[in-house]
Amino acid sequence: MTDSGFTRRDALALGAGMAALGGAGRARAQAPAEVKVALLAPISGPWARQGLLMKMGAEMAIDDINASGGIRSLGGARMRLVVYDAGDSTEKAKNAAQRMVAQEPDLAGGTGAWLSSFTLAVTEVTERAELPWLTLSYADSLTSRGFRYIFQSSPTNDNQAIAVLPTLMALAERATGKKPTRLGLISDSTASPQSFVRPVRATEAAKYGLRIVVDETFTPPLSDATPLIQKVRSARPDFLLFIATNVPDDKLVMEKLNEYGLGQAKLPTIGNGGHMAVPELVQLTSPEILEGLMVCMANWPGKDQEALTRRFVERTKEPWMGHDSIFPYAHMMIFREAMERSGSADRNKVAEAIRGFDIRNEGPALFFPSKRLKYDARGRLEDAQLVTVQWKSGVPQLVDPPSMATAAAYWPKG
Repeated sequence: MTDSGFTRRDALALGAGMAALGGAGRARAQAPAEVKVALLAPISGPWARQGLLMKMGAEMAIDDINASGGIRSLGGARMRLVVYDAGDSTEKAKNAAQRMVAQEPDLAGGTGAWLSSFTLAVTEVTERAELPWLTLSYADSLTSRGFRYIFQSSPTNDNQAIAVLPTLMALAERATGKKPTRLGLISDSTASPQSFVRPVRATEAAKYGLRIVVDETFTPPLSDATPLIQKVRSARPDFLLFIATNVPDDKLVMEKLNEYGLGQAKLPTIGNGGHMAVPELVQLTSPEILEGLMVCMANWPGKDQEALTRRFVERTKEPWMGHDSIFPYAHMMIFREAMERSGSADRNKVAEAIRGFDIRNEGPALFFPSKRLKYDARGRLEDAQLVTVQWKSGVPQLVDPPSMATAAAYWPKG
């Protein structure tokens, strides 16, 4: 694989020119000069930082694709990104989706909208438009509606909740010599966190001998985390699952835990989602407050993506590439692959090509932990794997799975 994320197969195909098209002159005449793909993400409001990181990843992929010759099966057509702001509410996100499909009738596909609640609303619109939509959002409900044009590239919240507890229990037992028995939960009220904590409450905690001693739900954004943390301190859990969706709430909770003497050494805390591993979080708190915090999520560049990460850092001046940027990068590569295979920018043909994928260890599959790209009949990524990063000296480092890890995990203890 090259630094731009392309395989040797891609390079050979580029060198072959237009011969693969058959009737090359006619194809050149008919091929579009450019094909449009959309990013719909929160560019304003409390989730705006996540939208910006998504935009960075998508733009880098588009530039890489165009620099390598564009869409070869379409005569070298260039890809162009159009960006729509989901704003700060489901209503605004849905309105943005309606504007997008009305104003961009020639879209080949799109990706977004980050927050699962927004994605649920947006995909009601994109499904009616038969627009293939790739998303990093986690909620199980996204792909439980019988839709045909949504493709969920992350493990669902149910699957993440099922996967995370055995990993944490084993890590805690190795570090302390005993199994935790008391679990704390804090979650916000949006779709993704509630989808995550539902199986923990219903079956998973009891399966591992855990008693939920505190279970608090709040509506974001938080104005004061004190009441939540007072209940946590009184309940004395062995570890805390803190499942939220935005950096300001992350900051308030982590600082309040520290203020009440419940830092990582006293109360190991595990979060979920890319927002808990962005540079702003350490800038707004401190490396000491975050030290040891673990965050489980759907994707993160590991040791096999060091060249991609290096280029992203050089390009954007961000200190690292994370969850919210690698997904849009991968999604643009998926659209490119679908158009190459279908020989078309028609949205229905693009969607059909994505449904037919079973790509292993090459092309866009390289940007996922399992190195396999295949969506099932519901649109869920098969073999989707959970990854975990841990804050160490002010930097989130990938600690699981071992095949991708850049550092070893540890269980914080006093």
